[in-house]
Amino acid sequence: MLSIVLMMGLALVLSVAVVVYVAFPHRGEDLPLVPQLGDAMRKGVDSLPTIGDHEDIRA
Repeated sequence: MLSIVLMMGLALVLSVAVVVYVAFPHRGEDLPLVPQLGDAMRKGVDSLPTIGDHEDIRA
């Protein structure tokens, strides 16, 4: 039972982080209460490898 509660809590935290990122830093705005968190989110996402529009996905 405890493992289910922990996994649900982890899923909730992850989903809140995604919603907060999409609502603010992804659009270029600062978070209202903690702008440092938005900066950290931007730096983290910028450091991840991504596939650009010009790259072929089916390589």
